[in-house]
Amino acid sequence: MNASALEHAQHILDAMLGYLGFTAQIEQDDGADGPTLQVLTKDSDALIGRRGEVLEDIQYLVNRILFRHMPDAPRIRVDVEFYRSMREDKMIARAKELAEKVRATGQSAELPPMNSYYRRLIHNVFVDDTEVASTSSGGDARFKRITLQRRQK
Repeated sequence: MNASALEHAQHILDAMLGYLGFTAQIEQDDGADGPTLQVLTKDSDALIGRRGEVLEDIQYLVNRILFRHMPDAPRIRVDVEFYRSMREDKMIARAKELAEKVRATGQSAELPPMNSYYRRLIHNVFVDDTEVASTSSGGDARFKRITLQRRQK
Protein backbone atom coordinates (compact mmCIF):
# COMPACT_ATOMS: atom_id res chain seq x y z
CA MET A 1 0.00 0.00 0.00
CA ASN A 2 1.28 3.40 -0.91
CA ALA A 3 1.30 5.25 2.43
CA SER A 4 1.49 8.62 0.73
CA ALA A 5 -1.78 7.87 -1.16
CA LEU A 6 -3.58 7.16 2.12
CA GLU A 7 -2.12 10.32 3.68
CA HIS A 8 -3.11 12.35 0.62
CA ALA A 9 -6.64 10.91 0.78
CA GLN A 10 -6.80 11.80 4.49
CA HIS A 11 -5.78 15.38 3.69
CA ILE A 12 -8.48 15.58 0.97
CA LEU A 13 -11.14 14.22 3.34
CA ASP A 14 -10.05 16.49 6.20
CA ALA A 15 -10.19 19.57 3.94
CA MET A 16 -13.58 18.52 2.54
CA LEU A 17 -15.07 18.02 6.01
CA GLY A 18 -13.55 21.31 7.19
CA TYR A 19 -15.12 23.24 4.32
CA LEU A 20 -18.45 21.63 5.16
CA GLY A 21 -18.14 22.70 8.80
CA PHE A 22 -17.61 19.29 10.39
CA THR A 23 -15.21 18.65 13.24
CA ALA A 24 -13.86 15.13 13.01
CA GLN A 25 -10.93 12.89 13.84
CA ILE A 26 -9.75 10.74 10.92
CA GLU A 27 -7.89 7.50 11.53
CA GLN A 28 -6.03 5.50 8.89
CA ASP A 29 -6.42 1.73 8.65
CA ASP A 30 -4.72 -0.48 6.10
CA GLY A 31 -6.69 -3.59 7.05
CA ALA A 32 -8.09 -6.64 5.29
CA ASP A 33 -10.75 -4.58 3.50
CA GLY A 34 -8.10 -2.33 1.97
CA PRO A 35 -7.00 1.18 2.88
CA THR A 36 -9.70 2.86 4.96
CA LEU A 37 -10.19 6.30 6.46
CA GLN A 38 -12.35 6.04 9.59
CA VAL A 39 -14.11 9.28 10.49
CA LEU A 40 -14.93 9.74 14.16
CA THR A 41 -17.35 12.59 14.85
CA LYS A 42 -20.42 13.66 16.82
CA ASP A 43 -22.11 14.53 13.51
CA SER A 44 -22.09 10.97 12.19
CA ASP A 45 -25.76 10.95 11.12
CA ALA A 46 -25.24 13.93 8.82
CA LEU A 47 -22.13 12.36 7.27
CA ILE A 48 -23.75 8.96 6.80
CA GLY A 49 -27.07 10.18 5.41
CA ARG A 50 -30.09 8.07 4.63
CA ARG A 51 -28.95 4.46 4.06
CA GLY A 52 -25.35 5.62 3.72
CA GLU A 53 -25.95 7.75 0.62
CA VAL A 54 -23.96 10.78 1.87
CA LEU A 55 -21.12 8.47 2.95
CA GLU A 56 -21.07 6.91 -0.55
CA ASP A 57 -20.89 10.38 -2.11
CA ILE A 58 -18.05 11.46 0.18
CA GLN A 59 -16.09 8.31 -0.63
CA TYR A 60 -16.67 8.85 -4.36
CA LEU A 61 -15.45 12.45 -4.20
CA VAL A 62 -12.36 11.60 -2.13
CA ASN A 63 -11.39 8.92 -4.64
CA ARG A 64 -12.06 11.14 -7.69
CA ILE A 65 -9.86 13.91 -6.29
CA LEU A 66 -7.18 11.42 -5.21
CA PHE A 67 -7.07 9.74 -8.66
CA ARG A 68 -6.76 13.13 -10.35
CA HIS A 69 -3.59 13.81 -8.31
CA MET A 70 -2.33 10.21 -8.12
CA PRO A 71 -3.69 8.11 -11.03
CA ASP A 72 -2.17 4.86 -9.74
CA ALA A 73 -3.46 5.27 -6.16
CA PRO A 74 -5.52 2.42 -4.67
CA ARG A 75 -9.23 2.92 -4.03
CA ILE A 76 -9.77 4.30 -0.52
CA ARG A 77 -12.72 3.27 1.65
CA VAL A 78 -14.28 5.98 3.78
CA ASP A 79 -16.25 4.92 6.85
CA VAL A 80 -17.98 6.96 9.55
CA GLU A 81 -18.12 5.57 13.11
CA PHE A 82 -17.77 2.01 11.66
CA TYR A 83 -21.17 2.35 9.90
CA ARG A 84 -19.95 0.76 6.66
CA SER A 85 -18.30 -2.15 8.46
CA MET A 86 -21.42 -2.89 10.50
CA ARG A 87 -23.67 -2.57 7.44
CA GLU A 88 -21.48 -4.97 5.44
CA ASP A 89 -21.54 -7.49 8.30
CA LYS A 90 -25.35 -7.29 8.44
CA MET A 91 -25.67 -7.69 4.65
CA ILE A 92 -23.44 -10.75 4.64
CA ALA A 93 -25.32 -12.26 7.59
CA ARG A 94 -28.66 -11.66 5.81
CA ALA A 95 -27.33 -13.24 2.59
CA LYS A 96 -26.12 -16.29 4.53
CA GLU A 97 -29.55 -16.62 6.22
CA LEU A 98 -31.25 -16.56 2.83
CA ALA A 99 -28.73 -19.08 1.49
CA GLU A 100 -29.72 -21.48 4.28
CA LYS A 101 -33.38 -21.14 3.20
CA VAL A 102 -32.36 -21.81 -0.41
CA ARG A 103 -30.49 -24.94 0.72
CA ALA A 104 -33.46 -26.12 2.80
CA THR A 105 -36.28 -25.38 0.34
CA GLY A 106 -34.60 -25.33 -3.06
CA GLN A 107 -36.45 -22.10 -3.84
CA SER A 108 -34.45 -19.08 -4.97
CA ALA A 109 -34.33 -15.94 -2.83
CA GLU A 110 -33.77 -12.30 -3.77
CA LEU A 111 -31.82 -9.64 -1.91
CA PRO A 112 -32.79 -5.93 -2.08
CA PRO A 113 -31.21 -3.73 -4.79
CA MET A 114 -27.61 -2.72 -4.06
CA ASN A 115 -24.71 -0.96 -5.75
CA SER A 116 -21.80 -2.75 -7.41
CA TYR A 117 -19.56 -2.61 -4.33
CA TYR A 118 -22.08 -4.43 -2.13
CA ARG A 119 -23.01 -6.89 -4.91
CA ARG A 120 -19.34 -7.82 -5.28
CA LEU A 121 -19.13 -8.32 -1.53
CA ILE A 122 -22.11 -10.70 -1.56
CA HIS A 123 -20.96 -12.57 -4.70
CA ASN A 124 -17.59 -13.19 -3.01
CA VAL A 125 -19.38 -14.93 -0.13
CA PHE A 126 -20.74 -17.56 -2.55
CA VAL A 127 -17.76 -18.01 -4.89
CA ASP A 128 -16.66 -21.27 -3.25
CA ASP A 129 -20.12 -22.40 -2.12
CA THR A 130 -20.88 -25.76 -3.76
CA GLU A 131 -24.65 -25.56 -3.14
CA VAL A 132 -25.71 -21.92 -3.59
CA ALA A 133 -24.94 -19.57 -6.51
CA SER A 134 -25.52 -15.82 -6.71
CA THR A 135 -26.47 -13.87 -9.83
CA SER A 136 -27.18 -10.19 -10.43
CA SER A 137 -30.17 -8.92 -12.37
CA GLY A 138 -31.50 -5.51 -13.22
CA GLY A 139 -30.15 -4.67 -16.65
CA ASP A 140 -28.30 -1.37 -16.83
CA ALA A 141 -29.59 -0.15 -13.47
CA ARG A 142 -27.05 1.21 -11.00
CA PHE A 143 -28.71 -0.73 -8.19
CA LYS A 144 -29.26 -4.38 -9.09
CA ARG A 145 -30.72 -7.30 -7.19
CA ILE A 146 -28.87 -10.48 -6.31
CA THR A 147 -30.71 -13.77 -6.59
CA LEU A 148 -29.52 -16.79 -4.64
CA GLN A 149 -30.37 -20.20 -6.07
CA ARG A 150 -29.29 -23.81 -5.83
CA ARG A 151 -26.35 -24.70 -8.03
CA GLN A 152 -27.05 -27.19 -10.81
CA LYS A 153 -25.19 -30.42 -10.19
